[in-house]
Amino acid sequence: MELLDGKWVSSIILEEITVEVSELKNKYGKIPHLAAVLVGNDGASETYVNSKMRTCEKVGMKSSLIRLAAEISEETLLQEVNKLNQNPALDGFIVQLPLPKHIDEQKIIRAIAPEKDVDGFHPDNVGKMVLNMPSFIPATPFGILQIIEKYHIETSGKHCVVVGRSHIVGLPMSILMARNAYPGNCTVTLTHSKTKNLKEICQSADILIVAMGKPEFITADMVKEGAVVIDVGTTRVPDSSKKSGYAIKGDVKFDEVAPKCSYISPVPGGVGLMTVTSLIKNTLLAAKSKL
Repeated sequence: MELLDGKWVSSIILEEITVEVSELKNKYGKIPHLAAVLVGNDGASETYVNSKMRTCEKVGMKSSLIRLAAEISEETLLQEVNKLNQNPALDGFIVQLPLPKHIDEQKIIRAIAPEKDVDGFHPDNVGKMVLNMPSFIPATPFGILQIIEKYHIETSGKHCVVVGRSHIVGLPMSILMARNAYPGNCTVTLTHSKTKNLKEICQSADILIVAMGKPEFITADMVKEGAVVIDVGTTRVPDSSKKSGYAIKGDVKFDEVAPKCSYISPVPGGVGLMTVTSLIKNTLLAAKSKL
């Protein structure tokens, strides 16, 4: 069993990005610039956005944080998005999700210019991804692809089972693993809460990607010997033994599943670290596309 170390993969990719940013600056006088829009003061969103800003600084990119009140109207937020679309100094921006309930998230996502949509959620980018055309791939699936690449995991002809069908992870992951490319060329089964015989389907997986948000849902009897298991789940579970009062658990019961695997990603320390890294890489790609 080998751990899929997201910290190691992230450090390699961030080093590569740092070199490319330096080259862009020296050759073209161009420094990639990412902006993040944070509506309200959700604690998890605040932590995530701050991590993005710090990583930009680490690789030599510019970053901007636009803070807006939770009470902001949908119309005013759309105006802010349009300003960012029109700002030539910005290469890419994200509107941090989730948004307050009175705002239609899909309407906001559709308002972002596709060439600046470094989250990869705009229908134009999703459509291009489906057609295997160059596009911004959503950050978490992009991160998983890069982990698979760095560990040289064989995917061609394998049976890949994806558990969870969210637009952010599960659905795009199923499309990416089926495409005619590497990583890809898998036979993919996309499962979800309505799937019958989920245990048997998981047992048949050469590659099992789990993104459902149910802590320790996948147990050893659901995984076959030698499988590659990629755990995308991150759920806070109360734990009085921790200083914080909680532990972060993945969707896979790691201690009992790991001995059966050829590769497995831990939580924390696996896919989560790659999400921010992939967003930064998308921003670099956005900057390079303008040259």
